[in-house]
Parts: sequence; C-alpha cells; structure tokens
Amino acid sequence: MQSMLKGRAWKFGDDISTDHITPGRYYHLRSNLPELAKHVMEDADPDFAKKVEKGDFIVAGKNFGMGSSREHAPIVIKLAGVSAVIAKSFARIFYRNSINVGLPLLIADTDKIDSGDELEVDLRKGIIRNLTKNIEIEAKPLPDFMLKIIDTGGLVHYIKKEGDLVIG
Repeated sequence: MQSMLKGRAWKFGDDISTDHITPGRYYHLRSNLPELAKHVMEDADPDFAKKVEKGDFIVAGKNFGMGSSREHAPIVIKLAGVSAVIAKSFARIFYRNSINVGLPLLIADTDKIDSGDELEVDLRKGIIRNLTKNIEIEAKPLPDFMLKIIDTGGLVHYIKKEGDLVIG
C-alpha cells in the first residue's frame, strides 16, 4: 500500500452503522465476501457499489461504523475498492476491525468535503488535499505501527511476516 492515495469522495452523514455498510438482509452472504461487497453501503446509497471506483474514499460525519462488531463490514468496503475512510469519528470496534483487515481510516473534520470532490490523502502526514476546492485539511496521522499493519494487508499478515506485533 502506498501512503499517498488519490480518488473521489463519497459523502455520508453521522451514525452510519454496520447495517448501512453490510445490510442484514444479506447476512447469508457473509461467507462470500466478494458477493456481499456488491451490496456495500446499499442502505445509505442504493447505487454506491455500482458507482464507486478503485481508490475512492468514503467520507462521513461522526460515529462511522457504529452498531454490531461485524468484521466483514470493513472487509467489504476494502473489496469494493475504497482506499480509505475519512470521518469525524469512528465506533471503536469498527476502527479496530478496519486496521486489523488493512483498511486505512483517518479522523478529520469532513465538513469541507462533498461527494464528488477529488481528494489526495497522505496517510503518513495526515494531510487531506481537496483538489476540487483547493484546500488542505489536517487529519490525525496514523501511527507507524498501524501503517505497517495496513501495508502488510492487515494484522494476520503482519504477524505472519513479523512473528509478533511490535509497537514502538
């Protein structure tokens, strides 16, 4: 994974739950994640999975990923091609699950980002450049150990490679 990402923003509001991300009516697809990814964010935007392109970003308000601790929610976001999620805040278990599966998350004020805006994101520095509006937004940069987990494809791959989780 590269630390500099570029793509289009897909904007959602506050309190996007794991049911918005992976609707419960598709729970039977949890063993077929590529098929489940075809329904990602369907309850928030019925056409999202058809329109999102590889490298795009999900941008949201507060408490993104609230609700049940479905670890397949961040996996299907990643499978859909989303390069990172940017939100004002995240539900704790969703944040942890996302890093564990290798999906980058950034905490930032998302008020100046709209759907369709072209973004360039530096994960290491925590800088979001809104190329459409020619503005720069500061985000909380990810710590090096989280970037290493994301870079190897998630916690399981990291531990297989490194033998243990090394923080510091």
